Amino acid sequence: MNRLRGFIGSYHPIVLTLILGTVMARAASSMSLPFLAIYLSRHTSMSAVMIGVVIGMGALAGTVGGFVGGTLSDRFGRRSIMLIALFGWAFVFTGFALVTLPVWFMLLNMMNGLCRSFYEPVSQALMADLTEPAKRLKVFSMRYMAINVGVAVGPLLGAFFATLNGSLPFLLTGVIYFVYAVALYILLITFGIKKIEGEKKSPVTFGSAIKVIRSDMTFRFYIFGGIIGAIGYSQVMVTLSQYLEHSFTDGVKMFAILMSVNAIVVIAFQIPFTRIAEKYTPFMAIAFGNLMFALGDIGFAFSHSLVWLILSMAIFTLGEILNYPAANMLIDKLAPEHMRGTYFGAQTLTNAGHFMGPWIGGFLLASYGGNTLYLCMALLTMGGTLFYWNGTKRLFRMKKTLNDRNM
Repeated sequence: MNRLRGFIGSYHPIVLTLILGTVMARAASSMSLPFLAIYLSRHTSMSAVMIGVVIGMGALAGTVGGFVGGTLSDRFGRRSIMLIALFGWAFVFTGFALVTLPVWFMLLNMMNGLCRSFYEPVSQALMADLTEPAKRLKVFSMRYMAINVGVAVGPLLGAFFATLNGSLPFLLTGVIYFVYAVALYILLITFGIKKIEGEKKSPVTFGSAIKVIRSDMTFRFYIFGGIIGAIGYSQVMVTLSQYLEHSFTDGVKMFAILMSVNAIVVIAFQIPFTRIAEKYTPFMAIAFGNLMFALGDIGFAFSHSLVWLILSMAIFTLGEILNYPAANMLIDKLAPEHMRGTYFGAQTLTNAGHFMGPWIGGFLLASYGGNTLYLCMALLTMGGTLFYWNGTKRLFRMKKTLNDRNM
């Protein structure tokens, strides 16, 4: 009990609220979004192509929305942007349950992508604002574990509620986001976020933000590394199901098992691996994480049984545990204090990899088969490490030059 009390006391109450809220929010969205394609095919007259367009537009809107939301949060404060996103989400999911026209589904899913791209980077920036630098990797890791806890629970609840009524998961998701938004608003006021925001706000404009991002070569190296990582990661989250379906008798069932393995490994190993990663630089964590990604891809290429696929997924997931929190730490170390929201927001440009990845993977799978696809992804992922290495080396030289000038 004393250890728990000490753990809670070592972090700002808003940080703990955001982590708990992340579990709720991801469980809610995972209760409905994975079933959106099925819901649209059963309850609308949309073709498979149109459904794909509707779902893809959310990712496309989110790719550019993060930069907008992050910049606005630096200028006007984190609180307003996060609350707009959460109340917007409540509207979106309630709308999914009520509308019938394809154009409304498309607009709502674009709004969903924007809400996610506003909320995610801004909440990360606020966590960094309220946490001392030495504890930020642990906070980002806890947030990532919270995401996976929510994702592990949500689909099971969604499948249950969908048996009662097809639109019920969407309505419940809307209600959960509304309750979370109200609770967060009350807590932000209670713990004096206005004062904190007053100290953190800066007169950054879109023009100055774009200028800084364009001139920051280190940041561009990190973004390219992130895009490559996202292309590789999407092959496991999207293309793997197609590969298993065509290559194994019970491919769909095997894919469901592997997704459960992914969530279980994250939940089980996130904390111990974070403790290990804290002893090394973020780049070392990313480099080792990319190696785990590559080994997992090689495993997928040559596995001929469920046991080997499970082992490959476990290795791949260890890379995920190391990679994503460390990538957030790199951005945190790079971002100027007054532009933290802008940098975290611009980090969503790596979502371009999630947008391109399924196309690239689908082409390689159809043209050359799964072995070639995953061997190519292993090489590509290792190549992405070079971008992080160049960015880190450049940042080190830049800081050394600044220190030399100040001496």
